Amino acid sequence: MKMSEEKIFFEVSSKGLTIINDDFLAITLIPENSIDLIVTSPPYNVDIHYNSFKDNISYGKYLGFTREWLTKALKLIKPDGRMCLNIPLDKSKGRTEAGFQSVYVDIVKIAKEVGWKYFSTIIWHEGNISRRTAWGSWLSAKAPYIIAPVEMIVVFYKKRWSKLENGISGITKGEFMEWTNGVWVFSGESRKKVGHPAPFPVELPKRCIKLFSFVGDTVLDPFLGSGTTLVACALLDRRGIGVEIDRKYCDIAKRRIIKEGNIFQSKLL
Repeated sequence: MKMSEEKIFFEVSSKGLTIINDDFLAITLIPENSIDLIVTSPPYNVDIHYNSFKDNISYGKYLGFTREWLTKALKLIKPDGRMCLNIPLDKSKGRTEAGFQSVYVDIVKIAKEVGWKYFSTIIWHEGNISRRTAWGSWLSAKAPYIIAPVEMIVVFYKKRWSKLENGISGITKGEFMEWTNGVWVFSGESRKKVGHPAPFPVELPKRCIKLFSFVGDTVLDPFLGSGTTLVACALLDRRGIGVEIDRKYCDIAKRRIIKEGNIFQSKLL
């Protein structure tokens, strides 16, 4: 896949890895029907302090943004392509007159409306996700809060679930048996270590990539952030494209790909 050099922040042609510094909604560098798998975690709209992205818009605007990017992503994916979408179960912060926000339900509904076909949901139990600061009404039925220490990984596809061609997945029998269980248990990633306010661990894209793509397939992350998906692509011999609107995070992603993706720095600089 050849791309214009415009807005390409970093590229390793020998590995098929590319970071594009651009707004995913405006991007024109990725051809339609060219992506085998999307693995991404879009902004959650819970007022996380990203470097340059506003993560506290109204819920209605957030769902409008979600509809736009899901529509764009569908055009880029191949007919037998898949998407693994990491999103929260719900949003308890900033309750309105309508109550708390059922983020997972609302996003799945929008995805189906724009043309994605639903396949399954993996529940990711992140051991360190819940640091309780309030219980609503303590030891009382007056107004208790319920907080689930999980996130969702929703699996969608475009037109057909079965891949048109076979290939090498690189997955072991043990991994396949464990990961096809729809509850995954592994820890999250340190914000301080990575330098990004909402990183996910390499284990997440690693599992998605090995389960749902073949060696040599092209994987896209429309919200690359600190570069985790492309690190996994480098380790698993997949081609990877990451789109990130913030130049600072592009730089963090580049450094992580070089260091954690086992790519020799001397060949890149």
